[in-house]
Amino acid sequence: MEGMAKTSTTTQGLRAAIERSGYYPALVAEAVEAAVGGEPIRSYLVHQETTFDQNEVRRHVTVLVLTGNRFIVSHTDEQAADTTSPTPYATTSTESVKLGRISSVVLSRVVANPESYTPATLPREIVLTIGWGAVSRIDLEPAACGDPNCDADHGYTGSSTADDLSLRVSEAGDGPETVRQALVFAQSLSEATADVTR
Repeated sequence: MEGMAKTSTTTQGLRAAIERSGYYPALVAEAVEAAVGGEPIRSYLVHQETTFDQNEVRRHVTVLVLTGNRFIVSHTDEQAADTTSPTPYATTSTESVKLGRISSVVLSRVVANPESYTPATLPREIVLTIGWGAVSRIDLEPAACGDPNCDADHGYTGSSTADDLSLRVSEAGDGPETVRQALVFAQSLSEATADVTR
């Protein structure tokens, strides 16, 4: 990531986190660098996930970056050789979102033994969900009235949820440092979106 300012501690931390993930670091770093450009980095999160697809193990890395004006998402997936490619390959994509477009930042925390919880205790896991209107999920169900014998059609009822990105980070699977970094990133993003709306 030579193009990024070498004096920035946050930039150096991001570079080190990408290297530590060990997941095609040169490829991931180049994609993130191109998306960030010359903007200073305010916060970041690198999250690697392993999934099982039938008989194959697949890895995926997501890099989230917050700059002064944008929220950047980078995804990199590896694919086995298939009918379209005789060799294994990786796909990297980045999306840049203006902070003003972010409509929701949801942070769900799972804590053990809530009756004895003390402030600043690290959650067992967190789920960070960020919405900016690119993807919405609609959940519908048949509407009903209060009469149990009614068989009339009352149409449907439901809800629409912005669900562009959902990331689960756990202490057991990702380690306590990744959970801490995810909490810091979520707070930084929430504060940044609040600043934009003022």
